[in-house]
Amino acid sequence: MEKASTKTERLSQIEALLLAHPEGLSQAELARRLRVHRSTIYRYLPELTHQYGVYETEDGRLAIDRSRYLNRVRLTLHEAMALFLAVRMMVRRTDRYYPHAASAVRKLGAALERLAPFISQHMACAAEEMDDPADRRDDPLYLEVLETLTLAWSERRKVRVWHQHEKTGRVYEYVFAPYFIEPYPVGQTAHVIGYREPPGAIRTFKIERIRRIEKLPQTYEIPPDFDPRALLADAWGIWYTDEEPVEVVLKFHPRVAHRVRETRWHRSEQVEELPDGSLLWRARVAEVQEMLPWIRGWGADVEVLAPKELRETMMGEARRLALMYGWHVASSSVPDRSTTLQDFFGG
Repeated sequence: MEKASTKTERLSQIEALLLAHPEGLSQAELARRLRVHRSTIYRYLPELTHQYGVYETEDGRLAIDRSRYLNRVRLTLHEAMALFLAVRMMVRRTDRYYPHAASAVRKLGAALERLAPFISQHMACAAEEMDDPADRRDDPLYLEVLETLTLAWSERRKVRVWHQHEKTGRVYEYVFAPYFIEPYPVGQTAHVIGYREPPGAIRTFKIERIRRIEKLPQTYEIPPDFDPRALLADAWGIWYTDEEPVEVVLKFHPRVAHRVRETRWHRSEQVEELPDGSLLWRARVAEVQEMLPWIRGWGADVEVLAPKELRETMMGEARRLALMYGWHVASSSVPDRSTTLQDFFGG
């Protein structure tokens, strides 16, 4: 466990550890985990007893009297379920080891033990899954970057970052003021939006591409008119632009029409059912290139009608796929059927 610098932090760590271990922990075990002398734990006993209902078991362990322990968050059962769903999504959509997330989920699970023991049990399991090295990539640099950004954001201090360009691989140095941190579930990534120097404008960094970071003494203020919800309102995911959003028109085959209707994919979407059962789907999107993985996922069950550039992109990909799988497609809209289905499947 990371060594705390203040008494308040150490008390909070002891609380979390004892909640995670209902059987209790000895003073020596607590001292070892907190990396302090055993006498420090002994000095904290009066406050632990008063604040958290800590008592000494018959075999000398310290444990929390859960009948006296006061939860700091009051939730209804349905609110607890909402948090559980959010936790499960986080577990499924993150691939890096992030101990603070596991600690938060463990605390939340313990807090729900009396209200919703079944949800509490699965919260604890989720925390264990987050801590499992087999399920998470250990990336100390990512953790350092995210922790530094979190501190800088909370303290309103600028940072110096060394960011690797996606296409060239070159690393560029910037001074950056973090305004907002946004997860991106599709890519299992996180992004930070803020003011970058140069060019003296709002930009977005993918946190996984930051190769080095330093917190600076200079402070900053977030402009009162900065609103991340408005900035990302037209985004498909994380990409935004100063230009007007582009209307995307897709036609979905009847066999997937029900699935398309089950989910609201974008805040501006409009869906129209056609006489043949297919769906005409429209939305105004900031950057249409960000939609490509989603469109590809529907395969031949979706046709791009607009914009023209997106349709041409998909046509080019369809031709490359056809060639890769042994189909010979002519440059016209009519395919060259020199390779038949029987030839393709070896029939």
